[in-house]
Amino acid sequence: MSHNSFGHLFRVTTWGESHGPALGCTVDGTPPRVPITENDIQHWLDRRKPGQNRFTTQRREADAVKILSGVFEHPETGVQVTTGTPIQLMIENTDQRSKDYGDIKDKFRPGHADYTYMEKYGVRDYRGGGRQSARETAARVAAGAIARAILPEVTIRGALVQMGPHAINRDNWDWDVVEENPFWCPDKQAAADWEDYLDGVRKAGSSCGAIIEIVASGVPVGWGAPVYGKLDTELAAAMMSINAVKGVEIGNGFAAAALSGEENADEMTRDGDNIAFTSNHAGGVLGGISTGQDIVVRFAVKPTSSILTPRRTVDRSGAETEIVTKGRHDPCVGIRAVPVGEAMMACVLADHKLRHIGQTGAAPA
Repeated sequence: MSHNSFGHLFRVTTWGESHGPALGCTVDGTPPRVPITENDIQHWLDRRKPGQNRFTTQRREADAVKILSGVFEHPETGVQVTTGTPIQLMIENTDQRSKDYGDIKDKFRPGHADYTYMEKYGVRDYRGGGRQSARETAARVAAGAIARAILPEVTIRGALVQMGPHAINRDNWDWDVVEENPFWCPDKQAAADWEDYLDGVRKAGSSCGAIIEIVASGVPVGWGAPVYGKLDTELAAAMMSINAVKGVEIGNGFAAAALSGEENADEMTRDGDNIAFTSNHAGGVLGGISTGQDIVVRFAVKPTSSILTPRRTVDRSGAETEIVTKGRHDPCVGIRAVPVGEAMMACVLADHKLRHIGQTGAAPA
């Protein structure tokens, strides 16, 4: 199986399966002398790990990260820093329940990649989906922690802005509220409403989708390249690579189709010695290059396919049958996709920062 890596100068290769002994990633291209410790990475992993409340899967994983290579003590300060060599990160799996999947090992789960994996490779790990499991995203979050260390000038935040058919009221947006509820929701009233809604979904053994918004502030003008190296192109690809994502938009996205040219244009003005914009319909990217405004990306996550309601399917022999997916699953996988989206934003931006420095010879002002 190829295509387990992404990025150019900042390059991430993930490895491992949902029910294997461990998973992790190799991060190549990190500049030397960047301070980083296991605790720095663990902070971000703790935001993604399962079993933290009744609204996520009850699989209990510590998601404790180990740095196996690529760091050493700075000779003058004694602080642990990157050496510039590949950084190997490992996260052990400690709470697998593979027996939960014994009944479906010969059946294809609707909405999952079981059928396509079997057709392509002739073998699949049915225990939690193996490589196709969202458990793989723990490695992305670990890599994102290293990317954030390369981006001290950038603040990356994510929020859940819609759960099922229920969207937030943007007039109530408060970033402080995001950390105060289990949904990463910026609207206090919506978060309260979602508790009852998701409780009903969970008790019914069903699932729902979600929309996540990721915002990066502090990105300077100039990151990205026109045509095939566009910043928004690679952000869209990064978000679309996250499990269960079925749609991505930058800035106004699809809503821009309903606007006139006058409405959609982000007018430009002077702000002292700087150029300013009166709006940000473009989501902080023009011609594939950052404008200096907030970079805004949204992605839609489909309902979790593992549900208790019987669904029609076929088995490996082609016979029609029914399937019920037991085990421990997220009723709304979009909740834990928030820190994953943040991590992918960080990885793409770190890569583009290094590429910008490499091409222009200096870091942007």
